[in-house]
Amino acid sequence: MIAPRFWRLPRPNGIARAMSPLGALYGAVTARRMAQPGERVEAKVICVGNFVAGGAGKTPTALALARLLQAGGARVAFLSRGYGGAKRSEPLRVDPAMHGAAAVGDEPLLLARAAPCFVGADRVASARAAIEAGYDTLVMDDGLQSPSLVKDVSLAVIDGDNPFGNGLCLPAGPLRAPIEQQSRYVDALIVIGGPAELPAAVKFAAPGRPIFRARLQPDALVAARLVGRPVLAFAGIARPQKFFDTLAAIGATLAETRAFPDHHKYSQREIGRLVRAARARGLLLATTEKDRARIAPSPESDILALPVTLSFDDSAAFARWLAAAVKSNVRPAAPRGL
Repeated sequence: MIAPRFWRLPRPNGIARAMSPLGALYGAVTARRMAQPGERVEAKVICVGNFVAGGAGKTPTALALARLLQAGGARVAFLSRGYGGAKRSEPLRVDPAMHGAAAVGDEPLLLARAAPCFVGADRVASARAAIEAGYDTLVMDDGLQSPSLVKDVSLAVIDGDNPFGNGLCLPAGPLRAPIEQQSRYVDALIVIGGPAELPAAVKFAAPGRPIFRARLQPDALVAARLVGRPVLAFAGIARPQKFFDTLAAIGATLAETRAFPDHHKYSQREIGRLVRAARARGLLLATTEKDRARIAPSPESDILALPVTLSFDDSAAFARWLAAAVKSNVRPAAPRGL
């Protein structure tokens, strides 16, 4: 789905207010679920999640964490639900040479380039499979609201341009549960982009917890091919406009944009239409890495994917904090009364 526009409004509109009772119920159920006890495994578990539905930069953050942990000597593996892939009862180790997005999802394909990635609906089973394979540090891409695994460190990734939208819970707004409920289970916030002055809502979400600033940096070599070029850009992510804005920021000329639902499964017919439309107008066809992973291999080679990497404003400070947090294994106390 494409997130409704009213989710991003600073205050609830009439539609959101009408749906707010349902949102309150959804948020209460999620908060209650988060309070349930989980299972501890014989490995460090680091969760990269967010407070809202949709993309906030979790996958680039998970990749950045893996690089830092690997540099410290950890044997890292990723855990993913494999959203958009085939349903399965047993965990599967992703092989990018063998598996496609239809089998394992788009994000696991990107993660598996950096470290082994195990996908499955049962996170505990996936964790055990990774441990049996010899990995001692597990990075969860998403799963903040899931109580199945005990997490040693939990990070919430926040879009600095629009942290929590209208402040309501699904379906009235983008929140998965009230901020004050979710923040109890988070050790630090990572705010990606946004104004220099942090919004008050972000500070409210991290009482007594560190906040780290970061940016998504487009790949310089690919970006150089886009500068000054007229582009037909398409994206099937939670916020397609964010990708379009990135292209404009690096100097591409957006002649046309097409937005698709998050995790959209492109047909050969759709891709053929995009290719022909771009060729007819002499445009460069550009998309995200996640979208490119969902496009079946074909003789068409003129779709340019723009990779992005996460860069911390103070990478040394974050690396020190992460090493200490993983070593200390201090988790917030579970709240009572839920």
